[in-house]
Amino acid sequence: MTRAGHALTPHSHDSADKTDAALESSSRGMRVLAISFVVLTATALIQAVIVAFSGSVALLGDTLHNFADALTAVPLAIAFSLGRRMATRRFTYGYGRAEDLAGIVIVAVIAASAAFAGYEAVKRLIDPQDVQALGWVAAAGVAGFLGNEWVARYRIRVGRQIGSAALVADGLHARTDGFTSLAVLLSAGGAALGWPIADPIVGLLITVAICFVLRDAAREIYHRLMDAVDPALVDQAEQILTSTPGVRHVGSVRLRWIGHALRAEVDIVVDHDLSLVQAHAVAVRAEHRLIHHLPRLSAATVHADPDGSDGTDHHTLLTVHR
Repeated sequence: MTRAGHALTPHSHDSADKTDAALESSSRGMRVLAISFVVLTATALIQAVIVAFSGSVALLGDTLHNFADALTAVPLAIAFSLGRRMATRRFTYGYGRAEDLAGIVIVAVIAASAAFAGYEAVKRLIDPQDVQALGWVAAAGVAGFLGNEWVARYRIRVGRQIGSAALVADGLHARTDGFTSLAVLLSAGGAALGWPIADPIVGLLITVAICFVLRDAAREIYHRLMDAVDPALVDQAEQILTSTPGVRHVGSVRLRWIGHALRAEVDIVVDHDLSLVQAHAVAVRAEHRLIHHLPRLSAATVHADPDGSDGTDHHTLLTVHR
C-alpha cells in the first residue's frame, strides 16, 4: 500500500543533498555580495574625494554609478537570505523568487543612476566649467575600471555557476561601470587639451552606456519573471528522457527557474502492460537521470502515461479542460 501511494505522489531524490546544495549556493552568493560591496564602496569613496576637488561631472557620474552598484548588494543579500528559508504551506515552492524581485530593484537603481548622470551632464553642457586636478581624475577613472572589472568577473562567474540571473545582471552592471570609468580618461584628456566641453560630452556617453546595460539587465530579469529558459535545456531534458530505459515517448517538458534552481514537470509514455510498480520505477529512473544530468535541476515531477495499440484515450475525462 505504501509503495502504491508513493507511485501517485511527486518523486523526491536526495532531498537533504539538494537542500545542502541550495544553502551552499546562497552562501556563495552572499560571499560574492559582501566582497564586491567592500571593493566597490572603497572605489567609489576614492572617486568621491577626487570629484570634490576636481569638479569633473564625468567622474561624478561614474562615482554615482559605482555607489549605486555597491548598493544593489543590499536587495540581493535580502533575496539570498529569504531563499534559504524552507517552503511553507503558503509558499509551497519556497522563497527563491525573491531573487527576481531583487532583480527588479537592481534594474530600477540602474535606471535612476542613468537619469541622474544624464541630468548632470546636460546641466554642465549648458554651463561649462573647468575641470581641476586632471591627473587625479584620470587615475580615478583607471581605479574605477579595475575595481568594477574585477567585481564584474566575480559576480558573473559565480552567478552563472549557481544559476542566479539577478547576480549575473548585477555583474553586467558592474562591467559597464568599468568601461564608463575608462571613458573618464577621455574627459581628462579633452580638458587637458583645452576642451572643457569634453567632460559633459563624456558624461552623456557614460549615460548612454548605462542605458545599454539597463536594457540587458531588464531583458534578463524579464525572462526570469516570465519563466523563460534556454531552449537548449529543454532539448537536453528531452534527450535524457528519450534515452531512459522504459520510456517509449516523451510528452510535454516544462522547466522554470525558482531562484537559482530549476524545477521540471515532464510527461513520459510507458508500455501499457506495465504494472503500477513497474511504471513507477520507470518514472523514478527518468527523474533520477534528469537530476543528475540537467544542470541546476533540483526537482522534477514525472507523469507516466500508458501507451498501447488499442487506441484508448486515457485522458478522456480531462479533454474538456485542455
